Amino acid sequence: MRTCHLYVIVDRAVLQGRDPVAVAEGAVRGGADAIQWRDKLSSDGEFLETARRLRELTRRSGAVFIVNDRLDAALLSRADGVHLGHEDIPVRQARELAGPSLLIGRSTHSLSEAKAAENDGADYIGVGPVFKTPTKPDYPVVGTELIRQVKEGVSIPWVAIGGIDLQTLPLVLSAGATRIAVVRAVAGARDPEEAARTLKALITAAYVS
Repeated sequence: MRTCHLYVIVDRAVLQGRDPVAVAEGAVRGGADAIQWRDKLSSDGEFLETARRLRELTRRSGAVFIVNDRLDAALLSRADGVHLGHEDIPVRQARELAGPSLLIGRSTHSLSEAKAAENDGADYIGVGPVFKTPTKPDYPVVGTELIRQVKEGVSIPWVAIGGIDLQTLPLVLSAGATRIAVVRAVAGARDPEEAARTLKALITAAYVS
């Protein structure tokens, strides 16, 4: 995850009926380093079928493939990793079930949660929501100050997430983030490839300089 600077979450809820794999393919062409599959609307079978299709796409393209929430689907689809929220299986138990090779990410909303996830053995963490976002309406906004705190206090890779788009990205980058996760800014865009390309160029310019 250390080399994944643009992390695109393909969420069925923002796709407006488009094929998740087609959207992910555009994102990857535009420079997405990681694709996460999030789907709280479909049946278990449909979720897994799409996960397997996304696994094939990311295998061909070299992008990292992460499954949201579902450890079972991550293992069955041979994903690179699983991303866990607070309602999901704890990191330590996920590690016991999955073994050492599966990447395990954890959502965090404070510095104490970020440090706890690191201590529990998470390979990377999501930090946010940095700004208000309809995908996480029940979570309080953490702002860019948490980015600064995590940058100083956590050694594992971390990804800033929540309400990040072309307008808010400069604030996140100036706070010290080099790995950015987006949902609507790419998966909900009219042209996911162009949206990803524009974001990736801005991120690359910031962390290279």
